[in-house]
Amino acid sequence: MRRKVYSALLATGLAGLAVLPLPAFGDYEDGVNAALAGDYDTAFREFTIAAGEGLDLAQYNLGILYFTGQGVEQDYEQAFRWTEAAALQGHAGAQLNLGSLYYFGNGVPEDRDKAVEWYGNSAKSGNAAAAFTLAEMYRDGDHVDRDPVQAHAWAAWAARYDHPEGGAMMDELEDRLQPEQLSEARRIFARWQIE
Repeated sequence: MRRKVYSALLATGLAGLAVLPLPAFGDYEDGVNAALAGDYDTAFREFTIAAGEGLDLAQYNLGILYFTGQGVEQDYEQAFRWTEAAALQGHAGAQLNLGSLYYFGNGVPEDRDKAVEWYGNSAKSGNAAAAFTLAEMYRDGDHVDRDPVQAHAWAAWAARYDHPEGGAMMDELEDRLQPEQLSEARRIFARWQIE
């Protein structure tokens, strides 16, 4: 299930490229235009320049190119390097992808605790897919203790950020939760909103 989530994000990652007027970051916009046109060699070259100058968007996209092998030989260690660089700057998509790299052990030793931590960072930054991933993990007991209260809170967070399945998961979990559990899940969600 997690592999499906990460693969879908990487497959669509380049479609969400941002075009910014940032001349100090190489020709990032040229890289975006090249990627959208399917010219991954040029995209790789331009993203490398901007990533080296510290642009989180370029680091994120470079990590995707290394992961997928588009414009460059596939290299999970480099995918990890650039994804981590963007994630440490607060890029929510990179934080989600970094969690997935830790989850599957791509380019880094598998570490499910760090995966959960990075999914949480991404979710708290407003990434609905990361919140939904955590909701699934807690609902199913996927490398965390099964916890329907946490699952409901994360599903609510996913719904808050318009995840298409967040509300349905909340409904599913509400059918199984005791009233006191539902109250606790709602308190957790409310605390997150004011943090």
